[in-house]
Amino acid sequence: MGAHLFSPDVRTRGISNEESLEYDFATIQHITNNFSPNNKIGEGGYGPVYKGILPNGQEVAIKRLSKSSRQGEKEFKIEVEVVAKLQHKSLVKLLGYCSKGEEKILIYEYVSNGSLDYILFDSEKRRELDWSKRYEIIKGIARGLLYLHQDSRLTIIHRDLKTSNILLDVNMNPKIADFGTAKIFGIDQTHGCTSKIVGTHGYMSPEYVMHGEFSMKSDVFSFGVMLLEIISGKKNLNTCQRTNNRAQHLLSYAWEQWRDGRPLEILDPILAESSYVKNKVIHCLHIGLLCVQENVDKRPTIEEVEFMLRSHSSNNWSAPRVPAFYHSESGREAAERNIGNRTV
Repeated sequence: MGAHLFSPDVRTRGISNEESLEYDFATIQHITNNFSPNNKIGEGGYGPVYKGILPNGQEVAIKRLSKSSRQGEKEFKIEVEVVAKLQHKSLVKLLGYCSKGEEKILIYEYVSNGSLDYILFDSEKRRELDWSKRYEIIKGIARGLLYLHQDSRLTIIHRDLKTSNILLDVNMNPKIADFGTAKIFGIDQTHGCTSKIVGTHGYMSPEYVMHGEFSMKSDVFSFGVMLLEIISGKKNLNTCQRTNNRAQHLLSYAWEQWRDGRPLEILDPILAESSYVKNKVIHCLHIGLLCVQENVDKRPTIEEVEFMLRSHSSNNWSAPRVPAFYHSESGREAAERNIGNRTV
């Protein structure tokens, strides 16, 4: 791995060069059939993704940096620097990379069921996700995020957690992916600030959207949004209900149902056709609403979230307060509605 990819401050944090991760471009061309359209399995802001098979027979996903994407080159460096040393079953595993001239390529384990949003928001495919699978997905994401925030050698803030960045393996186990916007925190660092906002509207916390402030609690906010989406089968920024002739985002609707004593109203109707544990659904809704509170200090840490997911009683939990962006007649909510669910 060429040392020019790495800034000195990253190397001092323990990310060493791993020559064994480097693949030559000819090998990448061969295993993707010269980037054949038949091998293409997706495309994101980074560029196209292809399926390939390594010489040892392992299936892989190959992310090829778009040559026109200057932002993508920066994301490439971050992903190699950050992800190479991460080892957890709830994180997608980086297997290698290729850097040759303008070609910047990342090689990841192939995750057969694609992204969570591909299944969760499809009217037919989401039938594959009964409550037990959704509950295991929620717990798996929490464990992966706990590893990033606390248990890995580095403290990592993802900054772009969303359902399209959660991949599902053959057994529907979740894996957090796409670390191009991640930030590494120092030992004594708890928050950061930036003038360049990167992420996806609908998943970003209010302090990040409005002030560029990010922390582990901003990742927790994103986790809370995903949790409510998994329960309801609806996207946050899609209009999910109308109350008093006004459209509501999912966070607002979920909180109002909770406030009015109707927590199961947000449950995906498809789940009513199968068995689910009422108390677990209500517990998850409670956790999700705690995570999306506007006040950063009121949100739980991911360690507390993971503990609550293993708890049998919510008697000692605090009551959730009004969620972020819940101002039904304010200009800010209107602005959020007009922005839509797009990546910036």
